[in-house]
Amino acid sequence: MSSNFDKFQKRRLISSYFSVVLSVFLVLFLLGILGLFIINSKKLADDFKEKIAMTVFFKNEANDTIIKAFDTEMRTVKFAKSFVYVSKEKAAKEHTDIIGEDFLTFLGENPLQNSFDIHLKADYVERDSIAKIETRLRKNAMVSDIVYDKQLVNLVNDNIKKVSMWILIISGFLTVIAVLLINSSLRLSIHSNRFIIKTMQMVGATKSFIRKPFVTRSIKLGMIGAGLAILALIGVLIYLETSFPDLGIMEDKLLIGLVLLGVFGLGVLITWLSTYFATQRFLNLRTDDLY
Repeated sequence: MSSNFDKFQKRRLISSYFSVVLSVFLVLFLLGILGLFIINSKKLADDFKEKIAMTVFFKNEANDTIIKAFDTEMRTVKFAKSFVYVSKEKAAKEHTDIIGEDFLTFLGENPLQNSFDIHLKADYVERDSIAKIETRLRKNAMVSDIVYDKQLVNLVNDNIKKVSMWILIISGFLTVIAVLLINSSLRLSIHSNRFIIKTMQMVGATKSFIRKPFVTRSIKLGMIGAGLAILALIGVLIYLETSFPDLGIMEDKLLIGLVLLGVFGLGVLITWLSTYFATQRFLNLRTDDLY
């Protein structure tokens, strides 16, 4: 009979440990995913911004010297991430490929203009900055027109601000839920040992002596859960890097390392604090209140 009871107690103990590790793992994994998304959200937003092209058209009077001078200028300015010169002959060929027929045959001449497609650095894809750049480029007497999607620029900047605000709100909300979930799992685990705690207290054991094994055990469980979460996050990072290499998810290894370190530290900190206050609660209870 005693053997069956011991087996039951052992199974219950293992089940309790498993639930704590699982809750720590799931919560920290979700927080880690959110952390990785936050550090990469600016990169993704900047990448999208830098794909918006500003096209500068030149008058037909602009000769090769003027074109080369503009090319040299673009190599020295701070706002240009990349640029490419598109001659009117090349533009005509691209239009022909798109529409499927040579429009020059019935027009008799090429109405297109030489142009530069400029991709700005993300920091300059703002209403004020891009307006100043446009004003500067229009001072060139050989520039006939400058075209870019103003509505898209405004839409991107407005949406990025909204998304950033919601990310901060969701991060705070998930952090609170994480602490509550892990705290609840640990409290349930310690609740099953409340009689042992009180018995040790009644025979003269100090609070710190009673608390130590519970805190140590919980920290170990937290470290296991955090370790599993880190392994899962590394797996996700490797998958994303392999499947979507253009995103450059693994480029900023320092920030990724800080996020993983933060996940591990958070696992240890939350389990330590939760166990400390949970054991303190049962240590302060009267014997009658245990029932």
